[in-house]
Amino acid sequence: MDDIEKAEHFPQSPVAETPSSAYLEKDQGYFDANQKPDLFAQDDGQAVDKTNTNTGRETLLGDETYPEGGLEAWIVVFGSWCGLLASLGLMNSIATLQTYVATHQLSNYDEGTVGWLVGPGGIIVVASVMLLSICTEYWHFMLSWGILNGIATSFLFTPCLTAIGHFFHDRRGFASGLASTGGGLGGVIFPLLMQSLFDKVGWGWTIRILGFICLFLLTFASLLVKRRLPPAQNASPHPDFRILKEKAFLLLTIGVFFLEFGLLIPLGYISSYALANGFSEDFSFQILPILNAASVFGRALPGWWADKIGPFNTNMLSLCGTIIACYVVWLPFGHTTPGLVLFAVMFGFSTGNNISITPVCVGRLCQTQHYGRYYATCYTIVSIAVLLGLPVAGTIVKATGGSYWGLIVFTGLTQVISVVAMYAARAEKVGWSLKANF
Repeated sequence: MDDIEKAEHFPQSPVAETPSSAYLEKDQGYFDANQKPDLFAQDDGQAVDKTNTNTGRETLLGDETYPEGGLEAWIVVFGSWCGLLASLGLMNSIATLQTYVATHQLSNYDEGTVGWLVGPGGIIVVASVMLLSICTEYWHFMLSWGILNGIATSFLFTPCLTAIGHFFHDRRGFASGLASTGGGLGGVIFPLLMQSLFDKVGWGWTIRILGFICLFLLTFASLLVKRRLPPAQNASPHPDFRILKEKAFLLLTIGVFFLEFGLLIPLGYISSYALANGFSEDFSFQILPILNAASVFGRALPGWWADKIGPFNTNMLSLCGTIIACYVVWLPFGHTTPGLVLFAVMFGFSTGNNISITPVCVGRLCQTQHYGRYYATCYTIVSIAVLLGLPVAGTIVKATGGSYWGLIVFTGLTQVISVVAMYAARAEKVGWSLKANF
């Protein structure tokens, strides 16, 4: 509690926004790749080392202070973890849901058509899950899961991650990664739970049990997640497409667009891929929890690395990992058990980092008070990729006569484009040298 009181009494200056701060504030020390985390920027432009021996390092960014820990901060991280376990846990279970629905209620529809249900993809999460339990027709699934759950998940994902940025700067990658492990853990628990319950209680009560679990978790999230920093003058959580005039932000948005375009494809199709290649139904459902279990470690460990070498660097390394997983493992060896398991582990670990660290990359391009506007702008555009990814992948499978080689090549290509765009965005800030910490 002493740590919290010290953080609360730390002097803060009023936040003022100049016309130039409506976009990226390039003159801040924040954009210096060589800036050390324990430096405080003063009004006279000089840096002073201030380290609190009781609370650890505190960071001042312009007028922003960060406790970098303490009970209050970690409670917010726990609340975010609960919210992401419910929302992203369901999203990471889409392969189980899609495979079951495609072979039962919607067995007369092709993969591409069923893919539209999960493409659009959290308050409203519980209602959408409960409604999902009574769905029988295609349009039922589209409204309850594709639209209602998609809107609800976005309402949860954004505040759960942005609230962490109010308490952490130097350790933001690690804290965000820890919170994001909830989504990966949910992607392990929910598919295994569904696989166990489908034969025992049927579709309806299986989905309702998921709904009650989400209700319990989201109650904690709504009580514990909160902001700390005051909003800046004229700050807005709404998209502002004028920000795209900043080349670094534009390139990052392009990179995230293609990252998300390909990221959901294996999550949605790995179980149906396994079934199509002769694997047993039990193994086909179990391969998704294996992927999500690897994702748990991929969200936590690279988050710590991101605080050491920079979020852009960590994201690029993880993207290289997904490319290798697609072209070196999945494409030639995915039809074998060792090959498919290795792919699931590699892809899960790499994309786990991408999911948790990408919002931190957005945060490197703006002050925390403006983060909502930057994040909303980026992910409003990226939502189109999330909408299209699974239907496009299903169409590719249909066009190749039910074979999955085209889907695999396409998934890898999206990740290649993403890493090139992110490298270019990074170069706009710190140059092309790979040694810069950014």
